[in-house]
Amino acid sequence: MRTRKPGPRPGCTEGITIVQEEVLRFWFQEIDPKAWWTADPEFDRVIQGRFGELLERAARAELYPWRITARGRLAEVLVLDQFSRNIHRNSPRAFAQDPLALALAQEAIAAGTPAALSAVERSFLYLPFMHSESAAIHDWAERLYRENGVQENYDFELKHKAIIDRFGRYPHRNEILGRASSGEEIEFLKQPGSRF
Repeated sequence: MRTRKPGPRPGCTEGITIVQEEVLRFWFQEIDPKAWWTADPEFDRVIQGRFGELLERAARAELYPWRITARGRLAEVLVLDQFSRNIHRNSPRAFAQDPLALALAQEAIAAGTPAALSAVERSFLYLPFMHSESAAIHDWAERLYRENGVQENYDFELKHKAIIDRFGRYPHRNEILGRASSGEEIEFLKQPGSRF
């Protein structure tokens, strides 16, 4: 008995392209870039309404056909890394897709994807590195953001890396993830700029 290799169903490539382009158009053209870094319940609801089901599919690795192109790879990482944080804000589920997003970003880099993207797009492809709680991953993140040449993003990576180097994790996630904070972390969280 012959089995068909997994892959896009015949005739569905166009639909795949339309959806991934919708993700990229929404993120890079439709919204004000300030929304990327602002906690706004209304904006979170917009993303939930438009892309909530897509996030569930991405979490099940059902968007793998997107990985055929650089833009598709970026769109999948955006859904897993950014949309997850908006849709599940202040919930452990906000970080649940981080390992998959990081693995896909690493795979994209190995495939040469960054060369086909703009500096701003690369900044988002690299975000799973910045979001990692691994010091080893931040060694890579520091280099990636330095080489990308967007100073503001590089400065943010340095701030994130300093926290990981000091604590081995992000203290601002402790309460959400049910982790006990050390005395040093509690004092740190009282400082301005300690939460991202």
